[in-house]
Amino acid sequence: MPHINRDHDRHEGQDSLHEINARRVDQLIDLVEKHTRTERHLEEHSNITDLDEIKYVLELQKEREHQIKHLRNLIAFGRDEDFYKREVENIEKNLTYTEHYLDHNKHNMDEFTLEKTIEKQEHRREQLENLKHLS
Repeated sequence: MPHINRDHDRHEGQDSLHEINARRVDQLIDLVEKHTRTERHLEEHSNITDLDEIKYVLELQKEREHQIKHLRNLIAFGRDEDFYKREVENIEKNLTYTEHYLDHNKHNMDEFTLEKTIEKQEHRREQLENLKHLS
């Protein structure tokens, strides 16, 4: 009977992958629908929308496009070659931005927030080091 158990385990693993991909497809559909609705809204109402809000929405759309591409690659190929590169870029950007922010504002920050921000920066450095080894 051991061969039946191995077969069962193999099918169970495949079901998990199928379930994961089904969730990815659902998430992909949701992202594409949100992207499409937002595009339509921008086309119809861009003349009455605040410029700052338009900039925010365009950034949000760009992030959705990255997520759509990421999910597409995961579903189609089982991996996303650009994922680590984008993650490294994002962490480096956040590190730099926060360092500049701290340089200019640490004297105005309360001790708890300053401490947590510094801890977050350390975590980002660790993440960056780990991701650079993976990519």
